[in-house]
Amino acid sequence: MGWIDQYQRKRTTAEEAVKCIKSGHRVFVHPGCCTPEHLLTAMVARKDELENVEVCHILTSGKAGYIEPGMEGHFRHRSFFTGSNVRQAVNDGRADQMHIFLHEIEDLYLTGQLPIDVALIQVSPPDEHGFLSYGVGVEVTMSAAQVARVVIAQVNPEMPRVHGDCFIHISKITYVVEHSAPLIEMPQGEIDEVSRKIGQHVADRIEDGSTLQMGIGAIPDAFLNALEGRRDMGIHTELFSDGIIPLVESGVINNSRKTLHPGKVVAAFALGTKKIFDFCHDNPIIEFHPCRYTNNPFIIAQNDRMVSVNSALGIDLTGQVFADSLGFMFYSGFGGQVDFVRGAAKSKGGRPFIAFPATAKRGTVTRIVPFIPPGTGVTTSRADVHWVVTEYGAANLHGKSVRERTRDLIALADPQFRDELEKFAREKKYI
Repeated sequence: MGWIDQYQRKRTTAEEAVKCIKSGHRVFVHPGCCTPEHLLTAMVARKDELENVEVCHILTSGKAGYIEPGMEGHFRHRSFFTGSNVRQAVNDGRADQMHIFLHEIEDLYLTGQLPIDVALIQVSPPDEHGFLSYGVGVEVTMSAAQVARVVIAQVNPEMPRVHGDCFIHISKITYVVEHSAPLIEMPQGEIDEVSRKIGQHVADRIEDGSTLQMGIGAIPDAFLNALEGRRDMGIHTELFSDGIIPLVESGVINNSRKTLHPGKVVAAFALGTKKIFDFCHDNPIIEFHPCRYTNNPFIIAQNDRMVSVNSALGIDLTGQVFADSLGFMFYSGFGGQVDFVRGAAKSKGGRPFIAFPATAKRGTVTRIVPFIPPGTGVTTSRADVHWVVTEYGAANLHGKSVRERTRDLIALADPQFRDELEKFAREKKYI
C-alpha cells in the first residue's frame, strides 16, 4: 500500500480519533506554538467518560482545559516545564511538577520509564514521499511519538515544513485529523531601558564568530539588537524567536564560523509570531533537532566560542541561581539553562551568562538576595555560575572566593539595596 492510500485510510475527525484515549492512559501533548488545540478540545469534551488520564508536556500555549477546576479525577497534568496556563494548577496541587534537565526528558520515554499511550501532535501536510514535518517544534515530541502506542496527528497546512531531524512518516501515524488553523503565537514584549543595558553588557563581552544560545523575552531580544554591526555570529540554541530574523537578513548571523553544523541555525523549537513561522518554512539554513541533541552539554561544547544567555528570578550572595521556583511556588522548570551553562563553560572560548534585572516588582524588591528564600530551589549551582549581568554591569564569578563574588554581586545590585546586602555579608563573615 502506498503512502497516499495509508494517509487516506487514516483520515478521521478529532472526535473519533480521541476515542482511543482510555482511563488510566498517559497522553503526550505537542508543546509550544505547536500545541494541537483542536485535538485537546475533543479530548477534554470526553471528560465524563475518562478517569485518571495523565497529560504530560513541556511548555504549552493556549487554554489547558484538562487541568481546570472540576477536572480532578478525570485528568491530571505532569509538567516537565510549567507555563502560565498550568502554573496555578501545579501550585494548587491539581497538577504535578517534575524537575528534570530538558535534554534528559526524552530518555524517560525512550527507556520506558514513562510509557506513552497516546501522542497528540501537530504537523505539516505530507511531502511527496509521505513525510510530515513537526514544524516549529521537534523538541521532545519526536521521541514521544516514536514510542507512543497511538499517534494522533493534527495535519495543518499552516504548519511550516522545517528542515533537520524533524519528520515523521505517515506509516508511523495512527490517525490523521486534518484541521487548518493559525498556529498559536507568542509575541514578545517591548524592550525597555533596563533590558537594553543588560543586553549591551552581554554583547560587549563576546567576540565576533561566537555561537549563541538565548531564550525569548526582552533581554534576549535586547542582546540580539546589541549585536548589530557584528560579524559571523552563529546559532545553536534550544529555541529562538522573531528577534533573529533581522540579524540573519543583515548578515550578522551567517553561521559561517560555527565548528558544529557550519552554515546552519540549529534549534529544537521556535516561539514567536507568524513572522518567524514563515521564516522557518522550507528555509535551508534552519535545522531543527530534538532536545536530547541540541541540549546535550557534550554536543553544545563542540561549538567553539559558545555563548549562552539565560535569565533568573534571582541569585544569592554566594552565586546560587534560582530560576524555576520562588519560595514554595513552582514558577517554570529547569528547561535548558543548566544544559547550556555547562555546555558553554566547556566550549573552547565559551562564556555562559546569567542575565536579569537587579530588581523586581517595579524596583521594590532586590533580585540579588542575601540568601535563597525558604522553599526556593537552586536551578544553577554556585559552582556552575560564570558571568552574572544586571543593568549595573557584569561580573565573572567563576574561580572566585565567596568574599570576591559577594563584593562583585553587591556591585551588580540596585544601589538602594547595597547597604543592607553589605551589612548581611559582614555579619555572616562573607566579607
